[in-house]
Amino acid sequence: MTARQLVAEALGTALLVAVVVGSGIMASRLTEDTALALLANALATGAGLYVLITVFAPVSGAEFNPAVTLLGLMQGRHRPFAALLRIIAQVGGGAAGTILTHAMFGLALVQAGATVRSGGPQWLAEGVATFGLVLASLGAGTRAAPVVACYITAAYWFTASTSFANPAVTIARALTDSFAGIRAVDAPGFILAQLVGAGGAALLGPWLFRPVPATK
Repeated sequence: MTARQLVAEALGTALLVAVVVGSGIMASRLTEDTALALLANALATGAGLYVLITVFAPVSGAEFNPAVTLLGLMQGRHRPFAALLRIIAQVGGGAAGTILTHAMFGLALVQAGATVRSGGPQWLAEGVATFGLVLASLGAGTRAAPVVACYITAAYWFTASTSFANPAVTIARALTDSFAGIRAVDAPGFILAQLVGAGGAALLGPWLFRPVPATK
């Protein structure tokens, strides 16, 4: 694990959070139509993900997500200490992304998220969202950038939780009282659901996407 890779993971996660939180703030300032604001938020996030994965993948693998890093640990791609450093970089980068976004919009740098996101349907949605994200990552191979970007754009709309699908992003969104925010007390439920969903995909993916033997 090199310093360059850690910086790439921290910077990539910070910019991802800036896209998510910043586009939410901008959308809510420009329209009172919640559906239109969510559409703008989703499109910006998908576009940002495409760029960030494309740019940072050659450096660090562009994980930006502790659930994906834990998958790498399970698959033997990361050593335990290296995985821990990646997760610290992702969480720290995400928090920095929220603070940076607040500074850009002239808001208090750190806020307490006030949006209630709790209950069985929301947790199920986060499990499904993260399951799909990890499964898409496993199946996409070298096409991860467009596949993951399109999946997250869609998942904003087909999941009840609007698809956080990322523990680092969830923590970062607990630091903003804006369109993309979440109450800190609700974050652990989201994170647990995300880890369960990622674990399910980690178990299914290698079997589902193993090479198909050539037929004679």
